[in-house]
Amino acid sequence: MSLRPRFSADYRTIAWVLTMPLVVAAAYARPDLLPWLSPVSFYLALAAGVIAHNHNHCPTFANKRVNGVFANTLSVFYGYPTFAWIPTHNLNHHKLVNREGDATITWRYTNRNDALVATTYFFVSSYWQSDPIKAYLRKARASNPRLFRQIVTQYVVWAGSQFGMLGVAWALHGARRGTVVWLFSMGLPAFFSLWTIMLFNYFQHVHCDPWSAHDHSRNFTSKLTNFLLFNNGLHTAHHESAGAHWSTLPALHAKLERDISPSLNLRSFWGYVVRQYLLAPLFPSLGTRQIGRAPFDPPPGGAPPLADVDDHGAIEALAL
Repeated sequence: MSLRPRFSADYRTIAWVLTMPLVVAAAYARPDLLPWLSPVSFYLALAAGVIAHNHNHCPTFANKRVNGVFANTLSVFYGYPTFAWIPTHNLNHHKLVNREGDATITWRYTNRNDALVATTYFFVSSYWQSDPIKAYLRKARASNPRLFRQIVTQYVVWAGSQFGMLGVAWALHGARRGTVVWLFSMGLPAFFSLWTIMLFNYFQHVHCDPWSAHDHSRNFTSKLTNFLLFNNGLHTAHHESAGAHWSTLPALHAKLERDISPSLNLRSFWGYVVRQYLLAPLFPSLGTRQIGRAPFDPPPGGAPPLADVDDHGAIEALAL
């Protein structure tokens, strides 16, 4: 059984994933180092979410069993079973891209782009994503028992690992200190990962034009940001070539860049956050405006989905 990844760039992916339990082990062994190790755990949990996203679009390994083990491992650190990317993201968001019917729309109750809407987006989006997850589970249970067993396994691994590590922390350090160790090395980083991954989706689509060939997504082009987040900032190229490996996105983005509205190609992620959520309330001209046609304003006759993304790659990534 080969453990080699399909793309050489994923040796870095594997290195990041192998580091995740090592950092947790270090925090459990040396709670006094928690102030230094916890920020690393938060970052690695976020990286686990990005890697899970990439893995569901383009499986990391050729071997199905290895892909399944990898997906289960990511579930522990990401904060939720990774199969959920299939119904909510691969089969829903990529087909509708912030249009009506997309469970992750940024304009559910308002098309404003302010700090309140952005920071609460996680809770709104999580609620609406529960329906496609439940429907996918019902369908798998009724028509694909093997897939359903794999999903149940992910839930067991995810929840069992989190509760098991809480128990280990209590055994090592007592209930009070152990809870703190678990919270800042596993529990809170996992929640941070889920919340931030959804916030990224909000940033990448709010006030974009889902009816446009190329202005449907906002990009963050900083090399450092894309190194740390496995090119997650290059969102237009990802939507237009959903099955492409993450390492190919810079070249794909370079081909598209001139066709994308300049206001949607931003270098600094943090510059955008400061300008949009700290400065724009005082200086409205600094804030984003709706680009092109609003997502709730379909063109005459409607428009076909941007991409017809099936779940073949995602199921390959999950399969055991």
